[in-house]
Amino acid sequence: MVQYNLPHFNASFAALADATRRGVLDQLARGNASISDLASQFDMTLTGMKKHVGVLEAAGLVTTEKIGRVRTCRLGPCRLEDELAWIAGYRQVWDARFQTLDGVIDELQRREKARGRRQRR
Repeated sequence: MVQYNLPHFNASFAALADATRRGVLDQLARGNASISDLASQFDMTLTGMKKHVGVLEAAGLVTTEKIGRVRTCRLGPCRLEDELAWIAGYRQVWDARFQTLDGVIDELQRREKARGRRQRR
């Protein structure tokens, strides 16, 4: 398995680890929003939302632009391709393990049925 030890990779997973930040990304997928709007939607202080947006921005998931006194947030340039490749690799590993487990279960069920037929005779 390829080892991913890239700073942006770690920053992306750290940013996505928090439910509020995932919610912010969901909200921004629907359209741009100011930090004030996001703070009110998540019932959070402006300072708290600024910190969440800062983590998302450091990961490249969000960009901000200040026009006058309003800081507007939008989805950033990070497309999570490296992260998706890493997840896909582990999914293949787990799919193979579950497929092997299914084979073991099928074999045990086949043996159990054969044993039951022998006992009835």
